[in-house]
Amino acid sequence: MTVPSVAIRRARRDDVGAIVTMLADDALGRARERIEDPLPAPYFEAFDRVDRDPNLELVVAEEQGIVVGCLQLCILPGLSSQGASRALIEDVRVASHRRGRGIGEQLVQWAVAEARQSCKLIELLTHHTRVDAQRFYERLGFQRSHVGMTIRF
Repeated sequence: MTVPSVAIRRARRDDVGAIVTMLADDALGRARERIEDPLPAPYFEAFDRVDRDPNLELVVAEEQGIVVGCLQLCILPGLSSQGASRALIEDVRVASHRRGRGIGEQLVQWAVAEARQSCKLIELLTHHTRVDAQRFYERLGFQRSHVGMTIRF
């Protein structure tokens, strides 16, 4: 199967609805997100904060003018590793009707290329129940390295 190319671009405010829909498109996301019309204001407030932060880049994959994927790349400066910055990939999603066509791979490869310009490593977290996602990331060269821990407020 030929993998279609998608345009990866910086997300715009009018993409927020499509992004939230993708974030909510599984059991974990449905428990966290609120799909309402109109979307609750905190989503747009969060978008504005992300959009203003020079260390964050929220991008979408667009296919024929339709948003079909998203990813957030965070650049984290630090003192560790001789003052190296590291990159963190967050919220990788592909619209359910477009999965399995290489869109997620193109998004992650874009993030790796961006991070390579200024960082010493790139990392991501994926929920322990997302076994398919773990296999996907391993196929792209990511290795299991840390144990993630959270406190949810």
